[in-house]
Amino acid sequence: MHISIRSAAAASHDRSRRPQLASAGLVVCLAASLAACSSSSGTTATGGSASGGGAKVGVALILKTLSNPYFVSMEKDAKTEAAKDNVSLTVAAGNTDGDTQTQISAIDTAISRGDKGILITTNGDAVNAALNQAKQAGLFVIALDTATNPATVADITYATDNTQAGKLDGQYAATALGGKPADIAMLDLFNNQVVSVDINRDHGFLQGMGIDPGSTTQNAKESKTGKYSGGTYTVACHQPTQGAIDGGRTAMENCLSADPNINVVYAINEPAAEGAYAALKAAGKTDVPVYAIDGSCAGLKLVASGELAADAVQYPGKMASLGVDAIAKLARGGSKPAVTSGKDFYDTGTALAATKPQTGVTIESPDQAAGACWGN
Repeated sequence: MHISIRSAAAASHDRSRRPQLASAGLVVCLAASLAACSSSSGTTATGGSASGGGAKVGVALILKTLSNPYFVSMEKDAKTEAAKDNVSLTVAAGNTDGDTQTQISAIDTAISRGDKGILITTNGDAVNAALNQAKQAGLFVIALDTATNPATVADITYATDNTQAGKLDGQYAATALGGKPADIAMLDLFNNQVVSVDINRDHGFLQGMGIDPGSTTQNAKESKTGKYSGGTYTVACHQPTQGAIDGGRTAMENCLSADPNINVVYAINEPAAEGAYAALKAAGKTDVPVYAIDGSCAGLKLVASGELAADAVQYPGKMASLGVDAIAKLARGGSKPAVTSGKDFYDTGTALAATKPQTGVTIESPDQAAGACWGN
């Protein structure tokens, strides 16, 4: 997500995140065909969890972008697992978050290539028809980080429970206010398309603060004033950020223009939060807490420095490596992967990193959380 960004299956950062449908996009390799873009040739497994014997298994990893370290982490760990499991991994990605056309082209190529499965961090509902065609062709489809809408378009989703991640931030924010009125800026992913990670994180934050989101499928439907768990609240704004630093800065500037008294900032991911902090700093408001979701190594340093009040961490590399392993096992006669008990997706976990303890909220220090962080 960082954007990539529903019911937990409506789950996942991330991070991440962007709103426009770009026509042609970036594929990881500069080749006339995605089939020529194998990013990992695969090697015989040496102790990997899936059997590496026999022919290589073709798997397509289709990411939102490769400009976001969150998805770069997925690529890195997927390649490592592919080498263990004797998987031929092909990687493709869009130019921006929201670029569905490139993802559709990559799906079509995976079908033509005869891959056994697809791992995808979906950029939007426009990819659904192509994914359904892939399933009809016998490919196993795993959504990573961001569940498809509906979730049943994929065979299974491996993701952070994004609602829970948002709740952790919201609970911390509500407690930290100590009963003071909350003047809240909501810096979302999009305002012109529905992506589950966007909805789930936004709604989770509000629920963590004790505010009814007012809808199960859309942002900005909550009552704009009312009571949160510790006192009264006002939602000053909902602004799109595209999960980017520049977007976060512009969104925060717009929110401050509408309401200079904002004292709580929710951000869809770390880049949006960084941009928000930059705008707050420029306005002389560095005491306003900014809450994010991602858990990158760089983001945890921002928590340690105080730029971020808290960061709900997630594990994108784990999502990708588990996905590669699951398709390799399935292709060699193993069973289909199962969802986490009580959920409609496989929950890869979350925790809250912060420096200041709050009553009733479990946190990890940035140093503790850094043991499983991603990126640099």
